[in-house]
Amino acid sequence: MIRLAHVLLVALSLFLLAGLVVAQDYPAPLTADQNVTIRFYSYNLGNAAFGPGTEKLIAEFMEANPNITVEGVPVPAAEMTARVQADIVAGTPPDVAQLIFDGLDFIATNFNAKPLETIVPPEELAAHFEGFSPNGLQLGRLNDLTYGLPFTFSTPVMFYNADLFRAAGLDPDAPPTTWAQVKEYALQIAEATEAEGVHIAGLGGFDWIVQSLIGSNGGQVLSADRSTIEFGSEAAIGAISMWQDLRLSGAHSQFTDAEITEAMFTGNLGMYLQSSAIQRTLITNAETNGWELRAAAMPAFGDLPTTPVNSGSALFMFSDDPARQRATWEFLKFVTSERGYTIITSDIGYLPLRPAIVEDPQYLQEWAKANPLVLPNLEQLTRLRAWVSYPGPNWRQIETILLESVQQAVTSDGDVATIMTDAAARAQALMP
Repeated sequence: MIRLAHVLLVALSLFLLAGLVVAQDYPAPLTADQNVTIRFYSYNLGNAAFGPGTEKLIAEFMEANPNITVEGVPVPAAEMTARVQADIVAGTPPDVAQLIFDGLDFIATNFNAKPLETIVPPEELAAHFEGFSPNGLQLGRLNDLTYGLPFTFSTPVMFYNADLFRAAGLDPDAPPTTWAQVKEYALQIAEATEAEGVHIAGLGGFDWIVQSLIGSNGGQVLSADRSTIEFGSEAAIGAISMWQDLRLSGAHSQFTDAEITEAMFTGNLGMYLQSSAIQRTLITNAETNGWELRAAAMPAFGDLPTTPVNSGSALFMFSDDPARQRATWEFLKFVTSERGYTIITSDIGYLPLRPAIVEDPQYLQEWAKANPLVLPNLEQLTRLRAWVSYPGPNWRQIETILLESVQQAVTSDGDVATIMTDAAARAQALMP
C-alpha cells in the first residue's frame, strides 16, 4: 500500500510538473527593448474604400507599440489563399494574414495556422474575448480551437431607396419583411417608375449570401457531421426557386451583380440585398445623386427565422517564431479591441463585433446616432449562422459548383430541383 501510494504521488507530481511546463510554453510578453517586425497580408490594404481605415489601424497600433513594426502587404482577396500557400511552401509565411471564412477548414488543416489557444495563456485569451459577440467569435473556430480571430465582418442587409418607395405608393417606414412582400413591392416599383425592383447580389465569387438564403428557408449546404452536401435538399430548392420566381416575374433585375452597382448608386434600383460592408459607399453615392438610402434586415421565408451568414474575414497566425507570435497577438488584440472596432466600423464600414461600443460615448455612440443604418446589421448578430467551409482540398470547387448552379437556375426557367440535385451529386463526389 505504501509503495502504491508512493507511485501515485510520483505520478501526480509528474502530472503537475507537466502542467507547469505546458503553462510556461506560451511565448513570453515582449520587453520594451525587444524590437520585432511582423508581416501582415491584407486584402483591405490597397483597396480605395477599405485601405485608409486599415492603414489607420496599423499606424495607431505602432504608435502605441513602438517596439513592434507592422509591414502591411496588400494582396487581392481572390489571390490571398494561393499567395499564403505559396509563401508557406517557400518557407516565408506571413506572420498574420486576412483570410475569408470559406477556406477555414482547409487553412486550419493544411497551412499550419496557429490556434490562439496554443499561443495565448487561457486567462489572457478569456479576458480579450469578453465583450466579443458570442456568435461572431465562433466563426473562426474549428474543433473547439480558434484558428481565425474574426476581424472585418458583415451580414446581408436589404438596402432600399426610400424615394422610389414613395414614388410607387409604398411606405418607406415599413420595408418588406418577407420575400413574398419583396416580390409585391418590387413589382410595384417596376410598374410605377423606370427603376429596377430588387436585386439579390449573391452570385459573385463567394456563396455566403446563397448560404444565408438556404439556411433561412430551413436548409443547410453541409450536414452537421460535415460529410454530406445538402444543397439538393427540398429547403435549398425552395430558396432558389423563390429567387428564380423573382426574376421570371420581372420583380428582380436582369443585370449581373457587377452591372447592378451603378443602378443602385444612381437611384435606379428599389431594393438591394448586399453586404453591409458597402454601406459607406452607398451613403456617399446616395448623397451625391440625391436620393434617400435606408436599410432593413434580410427578409424571411414566411414565418421562418432568418439565418444571416457572415461575409468578411478573420486574422490567421502563421509564424513559428515565439517573439513574432507574441508581437502578432498584440496586434490582433488591438485591431479587435474596442478602439480597433471603432475604427473598423466608422472608417472602413464593417460591423463592430463588440456590440456594446455602439452605446458607449467613448467609442461609437455618437457615430451610431448619425448612422442608424448599422442597426439592422447589429440586430442580425443574434441570429447569425457561420459561413460553412467545405472540408478537403476541393472546397473551392464545391463552392463554385453551388454558385454556378444557382446562377443557372436563377437566370433561366430551368427546373430548379433538377439543377440543384445534380449540383449536390457533383459536389458530393468531390468530398473527402
